[in-house]
Amino acid sequence: MRRVRHQRGSLQREKRQRTGETVWVFRWYEIQLDGTKRYRKAVIGTVEEFKTEAEAQKAADALRLEINEQTPRQKLQAISFETLVEHYRQHELPDIVHGTRPPGSEAGDDEMRKSYSTQFTYQGYLTKWILPRWRSYRLTEIKPVQVEQWLKSLPLSKGTKAKIRNIMSALYSHAQRWEWTTQNPIRHVRQSAKRSRIPTVLTPQQLKELLDKLVDLPKTAVLVAASTGLRVGELLGLKWENVDFENLELSVTRDVVKQRIEHCKTEASRKPVPIDAAVAEILWAWQLRCAYNQPNDWIFASPAMKGKQPYWPSSIYRVYLKPVLEDDLKIKEPVGWHTLRHSLGTLMKANGEDVKTIQETLRHANFKVTMDVYTQGTAEVRRTAHSRVVRQIMDVAEDEGNEE
Repeated sequence: MRRVRHQRGSLQREKRQRTGETVWVFRWYEIQLDGTKRYRKAVIGTVEEFKTEAEAQKAADALRLEINEQTPRQKLQAISFETLVEHYRQHELPDIVHGTRPPGSEAGDDEMRKSYSTQFTYQGYLTKWILPRWRSYRLTEIKPVQVEQWLKSLPLSKGTKAKIRNIMSALYSHAQRWEWTTQNPIRHVRQSAKRSRIPTVLTPQQLKELLDKLVDLPKTAVLVAASTGLRVGELLGLKWENVDFENLELSVTRDVVKQRIEHCKTEASRKPVPIDAAVAEILWAWQLRCAYNQPNDWIFASPAMKGKQPYWPSSIYRVYLKPVLEDDLKIKEPVGWHTLRHSLGTLMKANGEDVKTIQETLRHANFKVTMDVYTQGTAEVRRTAHSRVVRQIMDVAEDEGNEE
């Protein structure tokens, strides 16, 4: 029986003739079924990404794990946390690592692939928080209590800390799937995700004043978002072909995040969204005035990109919405695009709409998210409820006094 050897491979710098870039190339061999060797190579990255050989060798460690998959476990050195992260990035965050999703690109049909926004978020947490603290540890050296104490020390909200914990747990699940470890210590890490502040909710009067100060594109965008509860990526992902003026419906089929186009994944997200006739009139008037009004054009197309991409949400907010919110409405609380979604849920609840209607309007997968996160009791509704109970109590007390 042929003895399986652990390969270190070789790492060299090479200059690409076509692009002129200098890259790090890793070489190794594979044993074929007939016992012969087949030599392989892979580009680890450019010298701009990995400035020293030591940095490139660390990146190559993730590849070494795969090419030595048949090597007995006791022959493999203990895997470092940094190596696990690099392997996870190569397999789970390919659009970020390899730059395969330029602006304007659409997602493929791989349902297991994380969305671009998820990959971008994970990369940020890994780079800024997780790797600086744990990169030098071996997988077996990280303990639940250590992670708990570290999370407590971070100057972040509970929700953000919970996300960091979940990402670390996903890393260990990845290691388990590749059979590099048998345990996931992060499962025993306790971290609350309870929000530290109640989301801002705009009143009907504030929404009206905001709309009165806006015109054309920003006014149309705010009205559609405030009346339908669309997420900002779904809002900016609308094309004119998605508006059914006859049946007063919007078909939400895509989500634009950082100018990358994602498909709406859940069944709840893909359901048609009803629009009021007044909202449809505003949309129709905007279509008649705007420069990009063909069926395949973006409803909120960016003139700077000649209509090929929609606006960035931050651009509309910074230029049009923020001055009105701060200077005219004098709102000091944090307000963003998602505020409109929270406001819709709360206003519907205040109007007495049933939970199922609110859930389906906001297109949540379950009503728990709707009730716990997206709806609040307004002061007026709470006062009315309180007064109703008081009247019941007082009426009973008066009746009992009359009977005596």
